[in-house]
Amino acid sequence: MLLALSWVYRAAIACDRMWGWRTARPVPSLDGRRVPTLVVGNWVVGGAGKTPATLAILAHLQASGWTPGVISRGYGRRGRDGAWVDPHGSEASEVGDEPILIARRAGVPVVVGRDRHLARTLLLQQAPEVDIVVADDGLQHHRLWRDLEVVVVDERGAGNGQCLPAGPLREPLPQRLHDRTLVLYSAGVATLSLPGHRAQRQLSGVQRLEDWSQGQPLAPGGGWGELHHRSLHAAAGIAVPERFFAALRAQGLDLRATHALPDHDPWLQVPWPAGTTDVVVTEKDAVKLLRQGARLSPTRVWVARLDLCLPPDFKHTLDQRLGRPSPTAPGAA
Repeated sequence: MLLALSWVYRAAIACDRMWGWRTARPVPSLDGRRVPTLVVGNWVVGGAGKTPATLAILAHLQASGWTPGVISRGYGRRGRDGAWVDPHGSEASEVGDEPILIARRAGVPVVVGRDRHLARTLLLQQAPEVDIVVADDGLQHHRLWRDLEVVVVDERGAGNGQCLPAGPLREPLPQRLHDRTLVLYSAGVATLSLPGHRAQRQLSGVQRLEDWSQGQPLAPGGGWGELHHRSLHAAAGIAVPERFFAALRAQGLDLRATHALPDHDPWLQVPWPAGTTDVVVTEKDAVKLLRQGARLSPTRVWVARLDLCLPPDFKHTLDQRLGRPSPTAPGAA
């Protein structure tokens, strides 16, 4: 029965893709500039390392002279209309947790909306300095024109190779890559037969929630030594919590208990027992804990930073495909 439903799903995706390809057109900004769009997404459901990949790509674009802005659906948010993300004032229930994290870490303008095409228009209206738009998780939004798309693939590859609901695929895997498609393997190994670039994800460090919220730099050595010899809990509301817990243990941390929550959990209450002294969480979860200072006491909350290291060949290919940034728009900040 699931296989039959999977074929129905495949047919629907094929129609949506065909309609999207026929209707999607490059859209200039208000002053007539050509503003390219780069889509970052994945073929399977769940976390493949897309947000760390987006952050790493944004950092590279900024270092290369681009002024990027981000559009995202804002998974789990209330409302359908486009909304501007305030990195220090927006609630995850209003704009989603990942858009807040991206706005805080990358320092770029972010707009969320179910219709990414409209979100892109809103972004360029309110941030005319943006000269490249990065769409976070817009791979299956076929109405959105993309000059380049980066598909993030983790250690799961394509699972059983079936589309939803019989398997994990959001769309069938291509037989060969489109010339606008780059594959980025986020676990350091190629888990598909498709050619791609191998990146390495790593926990770069850990710091107190208060320091993380203020954008303080990581301590020398990542600050891991401060947690050694402590009795720790770890909690994560992400797609693959066990991956996070394993990475913490690889840093030599003693995890007495772990608390796995559903992906994008709203954290209406903390999962650890009263009296817990130290807890390590992900950055994605930290954005939902910032307003809960009184409720967290006396527990010390530590935020672990996850980074994706882009390989030089990927950066080179990205630069070649995108070209050079356009001159700054007149009147842009």
